[in-house]
Amino acid sequence: MPKVAVFNVSGSQVGELELADSVFGIEPHAYALNQAVLLQRASLRMGTHKVKGRSEVRGGGRKPWKQKGTGRARQGSIRSPQWKGGGVVFGPTPRSYSFKLPKKVRRLAIKSALSSKVLASEIIVLDQLQLAAPKTKDFAAILNNLKVERKALVVTAAYDENVALSARNIPGVKFVAAEGINVLDVMVYDKLIITKDAVQKVEEVFA
Repeated sequence: MPKVAVFNVSGSQVGELELADSVFGIEPHAYALNQAVLLQRASLRMGTHKVKGRSEVRGGGRKPWKQKGTGRARQGSIRSPQWKGGGVVFGPTPRSYSFKLPKKVRRLAIKSALSSKVLASEIIVLDQLQLAAPKTKDFAAILNNLKVERKALVVTAAYDENVALSARNIPGVKFVAAEGINVLDVMVYDKLIITKDAVQKVEEVFA
Protein backbone atom coordinates (compact mmCIF):
# COMPACT_ATOMS: atom_id res chain seq x y z
CA MET A 1 0.00 0.00 0.00
CA PRO A 2 1.37 3.46 -0.86
CA LYS A 3 1.97 5.71 2.12
CA VAL A 4 1.66 9.48 2.08
CA ALA A 5 2.34 12.12 4.70
CA VAL A 6 -0.59 13.85 6.40
CA PHE A 7 -0.29 17.59 7.00
CA ASN A 8 -2.28 20.16 8.94
CA VAL A 9 -3.24 23.57 7.59
CA SER A 10 -0.05 25.03 9.09
CA GLY A 11 2.02 22.84 6.79
CA SER A 12 3.37 20.57 9.54
CA GLN A 13 3.36 16.81 9.13
CA VAL A 14 1.08 15.18 11.70
CA GLY A 15 1.19 11.56 10.57
CA GLU A 16 1.04 9.12 7.68
CA LEU A 17 -1.82 7.52 5.79
CA GLU A 18 -1.90 4.22 3.92
CA LEU A 19 -3.80 4.51 0.67
CA ALA A 20 -5.77 1.66 -0.87
CA ASP A 21 -3.79 -0.14 -3.57
CA SER A 22 -6.92 -0.70 -5.65
CA VAL A 23 -7.55 3.06 -5.97
CA PHE A 24 -4.26 4.90 -5.44
CA GLY A 25 -1.73 2.18 -6.21
CA ILE A 26 -2.53 0.83 -9.67
CA GLU A 27 -0.41 1.26 -12.78
CA PRO A 28 -1.99 4.18 -14.69
CA HIS A 29 -3.81 3.06 -17.82
CA ALA A 30 -2.96 5.60 -20.53
CA TYR A 31 -5.75 4.63 -22.93
CA ALA A 32 -8.47 4.82 -20.27
CA LEU A 33 -7.16 8.23 -19.16
CA ASN A 34 -7.12 9.47 -22.74
CA GLN A 35 -10.67 8.34 -23.43
CA ALA A 36 -12.02 9.79 -20.17
CA VAL A 37 -10.43 13.19 -20.85
CA LEU A 38 -11.75 13.15 -24.43
CA LEU A 39 -15.22 12.30 -23.12
CA GLN A 40 -15.27 15.19 -20.66
CA ARG A 41 -13.87 17.72 -23.11
CA ALA A 42 -16.29 16.58 -25.82
CA SER A 43 -19.23 16.91 -23.42
CA LEU A 44 -18.23 20.52 -22.75
CA ARG A 45 -18.56 21.47 -26.43
CA MET A 46 -21.74 23.40 -27.22
CA GLY A 47 -22.18 22.00 -30.71
CA THR A 48 -24.27 25.02 -31.78
CA HIS A 49 -22.38 25.64 -35.04
CA LYS A 50 -24.70 26.09 -38.03
CA VAL A 51 -24.52 26.89 -41.74
CA LYS A 52 -27.37 27.25 -44.22
CA GLY A 53 -27.98 24.54 -46.74
CA ARG A 54 -29.49 24.96 -50.20
CA SER A 55 -33.04 24.82 -48.87
CA GLU A 56 -32.39 27.51 -46.25
CA VAL A 57 -30.69 30.34 -48.14
CA ARG A 58 -32.71 33.26 -49.42
CA GLY A 59 -33.75 33.41 -53.09
CA GLY A 60 -33.40 31.00 -55.97
CA GLY A 61 -37.08 30.24 -56.32
CA ARG A 62 -37.17 30.05 -60.10
CA LYS A 63 -34.98 28.50 -62.74
CA PRO A 64 -32.44 31.16 -63.89
CA TRP A 65 -32.73 30.27 -67.61
CA LYS A 66 -34.37 27.65 -69.74
CA GLN A 67 -32.96 24.15 -69.82
CA LYS A 68 -31.89 24.08 -73.48
CA GLY A 69 -30.86 26.40 -76.22
CA THR A 70 -28.77 29.00 -74.40
CA GLY A 71 -25.41 27.26 -74.72
CA ARG A 72 -24.89 27.54 -71.00
CA ALA A 73 -24.84 24.75 -68.45
CA ARG A 74 -28.23 23.75 -67.14
CA GLN A 75 -29.10 25.33 -63.77
CA GLY A 76 -32.05 24.80 -61.51
CA SER A 77 -31.45 27.55 -58.98
CA ILE A 78 -29.06 30.46 -58.37
CA ARG A 79 -28.76 29.22 -54.79
CA SER A 80 -27.15 25.90 -55.66
CA PRO A 81 -23.83 25.34 -53.84
CA GLN A 82 -21.70 26.28 -56.84
CA TRP A 83 -23.22 29.79 -56.97
CA LYS A 84 -22.07 32.74 -54.92
CA GLY A 85 -24.54 33.10 -52.07
CA GLY A 86 -25.64 29.52 -52.49
CA GLY A 87 -26.08 26.89 -49.82
CA VAL A 88 -23.16 25.13 -48.13
CA VAL A 89 -22.59 21.46 -48.87
CA PHE A 90 -22.13 19.17 -45.86
CA GLY A 91 -21.49 22.09 -43.51
CA PRO A 92 -21.64 21.81 -39.71
CA THR A 93 -25.06 21.59 -38.12
CA PRO A 94 -26.04 21.49 -34.42
CA ARG A 95 -24.98 18.23 -32.83
CA SER A 96 -23.81 16.71 -29.57
CA TYR A 97 -20.18 15.67 -29.36
CA SER A 98 -20.67 13.53 -26.25
CA PHE A 99 -20.17 9.79 -26.32
CA LYS A 100 -20.35 6.98 -23.78
CA LEU A 101 -17.68 4.91 -22.09
CA PRO A 102 -18.20 1.61 -20.29
CA LYS A 103 -18.49 1.97 -16.52
CA LYS A 104 -15.38 -0.17 -15.97
CA VAL A 105 -13.31 2.09 -18.22
CA ARG A 106 -14.53 5.20 -16.39
CA ARG A 107 -13.62 3.68 -13.02
CA LEU A 108 -10.23 2.58 -14.34
CA ALA A 109 -9.61 6.11 -15.62
CA ILE A 110 -10.27 7.87 -12.30
CA LYS A 111 -8.18 5.32 -10.42
CA SER A 112 -5.39 5.77 -12.96
CA ALA A 113 -5.55 9.55 -12.52
CA LEU A 114 -5.37 9.29 -8.71
CA SER A 115 -2.55 6.74 -8.87
CA SER A 116 -0.56 8.96 -11.23
CA LYS A 117 -0.72 11.78 -8.67
CA VAL A 118 0.67 9.45 -6.00
CA LEU A 119 3.45 8.22 -8.31
CA ALA A 120 4.41 11.81 -9.16
CA SER A 121 4.26 12.91 -5.47
CA GLU A 122 1.66 15.50 -6.42
CA ILE A 123 -0.86 14.62 -3.71
CA ILE A 124 -1.15 16.44 -0.38
CA VAL A 125 -3.35 14.90 2.32
CA LEU A 126 -4.73 17.18 5.04
CA ASP A 127 -5.97 15.99 8.40
CA GLN A 128 -8.85 18.45 8.05
CA LEU A 129 -9.79 21.62 6.20
CA GLN A 130 -12.23 23.95 7.87
CA LEU A 131 -12.63 27.72 7.81
CA ALA A 132 -14.65 29.74 10.30
CA ALA A 133 -15.70 32.18 7.60
CA PRO A 134 -15.21 32.60 3.86
CA LYS A 135 -11.94 34.49 3.58
CA THR A 136 -9.64 34.27 0.57
CA LYS A 137 -6.67 35.57 2.56
CA ASP A 138 -6.91 32.68 5.05
CA PHE A 139 -7.12 30.09 2.30
CA ALA A 140 -4.18 31.63 0.46
CA ALA A 141 -2.18 31.38 3.69
CA ILE A 142 -2.97 27.65 3.90
CA LEU A 143 -1.72 27.14 0.34
CA ASN A 144 1.42 29.08 1.20
CA ASN A 145 1.99 26.88 4.27
CA LEU A 146 1.68 23.79 2.07
CA LYS A 147 4.12 25.32 -0.45
CA VAL A 148 1.59 25.12 -3.27
CA GLU A 149 2.71 27.52 -5.99
CA ARG A 150 0.95 26.13 -9.05
CA LYS A 151 -2.56 25.01 -9.96
CA ALA A 152 -4.28 22.96 -7.27
CA LEU A 153 -7.46 20.91 -6.97
CA VAL A 154 -8.88 20.95 -3.44
CA VAL A 155 -11.15 18.06 -2.40
CA THR A 156 -13.11 17.64 0.82
CA ALA A 157 -15.48 14.86 1.87
CA ALA A 158 -18.55 17.08 1.63
CA TYR A 159 -19.31 20.48 0.13
CA ASP A 160 -18.07 23.25 2.41
CA GLU A 161 -19.37 26.68 1.46
CA ASN A 162 -16.69 28.56 3.40
CA VAL A 163 -13.91 26.68 1.63
CA ALA A 164 -15.63 27.02 -1.75
CA LEU A 165 -16.07 30.78 -1.40
CA SER A 166 -12.54 31.24 -0.08
CA ALA A 167 -10.95 29.28 -2.93
CA ARG A 168 -12.90 30.61 -5.90
CA ASN A 169 -11.06 33.95 -6.15
CA ILE A 170 -7.59 32.40 -6.20
CA PRO A 171 -6.31 31.90 -9.77
CA GLY A 172 -5.48 28.28 -10.59
CA VAL A 173 -7.37 26.81 -7.61
CA LYS A 174 -10.56 24.76 -7.86
CA PHE A 175 -12.64 23.24 -5.07
CA VAL A 176 -14.86 20.16 -5.40
CA ALA A 177 -16.50 17.76 -2.99
CA ALA A 178 -15.37 14.13 -3.12
CA GLU A 179 -18.47 13.14 -5.06
CA GLY A 180 -17.52 15.60 -7.80
CA ILE A 181 -13.95 14.41 -8.33
CA ASN A 182 -13.27 13.65 -11.99
CA VAL A 183 -10.45 12.65 -14.33
CA LEU A 184 -10.13 15.96 -16.19
CA ASP A 185 -9.70 18.03 -13.02
CA VAL A 186 -7.23 15.59 -11.47
CA MET A 187 -5.08 15.59 -14.61
CA VAL A 188 -5.28 19.34 -15.36
CA TYR A 189 -4.32 20.58 -11.90
CA ASP A 190 -0.71 20.15 -10.77
CA LYS A 191 -1.45 19.37 -7.13
CA LEU A 192 -4.23 17.35 -5.55
CA ILE A 193 -5.02 18.59 -2.03
CA ILE A 194 -7.40 16.16 -0.37
CA THR A 195 -8.57 15.65 3.20
CA LYS A 196 -8.35 12.31 5.03
CA ASP A 197 -12.15 12.05 5.11
CA ALA A 198 -12.30 12.63 1.35
CA VAL A 199 -9.69 9.90 0.78
CA GLN A 200 -11.84 7.43 2.71
CA LYS A 201 -14.92 8.44 0.78
CA VAL A 202 -13.16 8.04 -2.57
CA GLU A 203 -11.83 4.64 -1.53
CA GLU A 204 -15.32 3.50 -0.49
CA VAL A 205 -16.72 4.42 -3.89
CA PHE A 206 -13.95 3.15 -6.18
CA ALA A 207 -12.29 0.30 -4.23
